[in-house]
Amino acid sequence: MTSGEGGDPATGLTLTDLVTVTDRLRATTSRRDKVADLAELLRRTSPAEAAAVVGLLLGRIRQGRIGLGWRTLESALTVAPPATDAILTVGDVDEALETIADVTGPGSSTARQAAVAELLGRATPAERDFLGQALLGDVRTGALDGVLTDALAKAIGRPLAVVRRAVMLIGDLGMTATLALADPDSIEGVALRVGVPVQPMLASTAPDVTAALAITGPASVEHKLDGARIQVHRRGEKVSVHTRSLADITDRVPEIADFARGLDADQFILDGETLMLDEAGTPRPFQETMSRFGSGEEASTTRVLAPRFFDLLALGHEDITGLRLIERRARLADLVGPDHLIPGELTDDPDVAQRVLEEALALGHEGVLVKGADTAYTAGRRGKQWVKVKPVHTYDLVVLAAEWGYGRRTGWLSNLHLGARDPDGRFGPAGGFVMVGKTFKGLTDALLRWQTETFPSYAVRESPGVVWLRPELVVEIAIDGVQRSTRYPGGLALRFARVKAYRPDKAAGEADTIDALRERLI
Repeated sequence: MTSGEGGDPATGLTLTDLVTVTDRLRATTSRRDKVADLAELLRRTSPAEAAAVVGLLLGRIRQGRIGLGWRTLESALTVAPPATDAILTVGDVDEALETIADVTGPGSSTARQAAVAELLGRATPAERDFLGQALLGDVRTGALDGVLTDALAKAIGRPLAVVRRAVMLIGDLGMTATLALADPDSIEGVALRVGVPVQPMLASTAPDVTAALAITGPASVEHKLDGARIQVHRRGEKVSVHTRSLADITDRVPEIADFARGLDADQFILDGETLMLDEAGTPRPFQETMSRFGSGEEASTTRVLAPRFFDLLALGHEDITGLRLIERRARLADLVGPDHLIPGELTDDPDVAQRVLEEALALGHEGVLVKGADTAYTAGRRGKQWVKVKPVHTYDLVVLAAEWGYGRRTGWLSNLHLGARDPDGRFGPAGGFVMVGKTFKGLTDALLRWQTETFPSYAVRESPGVVWLRPELVVEIAIDGVQRSTRYPGGLALRFARVKAYRPDKAAGEADTIDALRERLI
């Protein structure tokens, strides 16, 4: 691999270059400093290295999932002593990961472990630590996609808006960096292409429809389904279906692909959701929908998905993202028909919007999306003119532990382990607590400071990165719902949990029970 400006063309960037930068990123809370450090690194990165560099920095290697977990890494670390000299390049690492990704068939586990051991045996202790974090998706620097995008714009000297748009339309930051570093001018020519998934437009939130309409003005008030976001592309007979994260799931959802092929247009991009319905047309639990997105071979005839759409990004050879929402929605209705169009009503009347909300809830949906009637589709952005309104439920739970933060929250006790009361002792001693989720959402700087000052006096033990507390502190948590989960011992997990306030007026014995949460299962 050749390096970019400022590097040694014979070797390219070294792995130690990335280690050094990530150490600096962890040491600062300044977004500006993080952007500057990353921009300098990207200026020294060749186009051939770009995707690998971005993947390693984000903990999302470009090879995707290659079958590596803690056990494989721990075993490899035991077998292979660390190197004394920093000789590994990014190209070396990328080549090794490509080899590991290609390992399949009988004996693949042993071969994969041997390849990992060989790679780690060429790495210094600091490089081994970084590789472990990158391979397990745990590179905690506070520099995620947005910071790297800013850095890329700075590195190539192009407007941030132009680079952001390219990332949205290409759908992959590593690929965008490759293109931008090879030819900065080409970044301005990136266009929407049928068959290439784009990052979806997102919505902000409001407490009620009146507040939402105050933001949007006249709006399309649409049912917010409790389904999985999908993006459907068709060019001729070729159809692809993608998730919110742009993963290709076409082979797992043949009924959606068949639906797209049956529409009266041979080229389009649809944005919508899919869900499972029972015989009465009521949504099935969200987890049942998501089970179809896994890697299993579940037959589509046993659990059929019902696709529903709310936007149209392209039709024929025309990119229509710049049209007004009401124009796109009219074309969408003509294309998919009323049965596959997510219901909505155009209004600026809060009473009408409230009625639509109540209708959506009565049908078992999450709430409504209030979308400005004249808004364009801004891929990958949380549009101010798209506002979701969902009922919020609150519960009093107990703090069982807290994790030390990273990035901007370095030095503060942050992520909370939350427990519900278990009066009958089904998950431990009667009257104890069972863990039901984690959250750091809703924590202000003042609360972070208070937690860090207060929690040590409640500490009973520490494990790496975690302080375990006496179960005495009650916190009010807002959630959107509760779902079944095997992740936590109570068999359920909180959806979109965020801190509202601590409740010093309540004792732990007054916290909500696991049964109260179970009643909210969706």
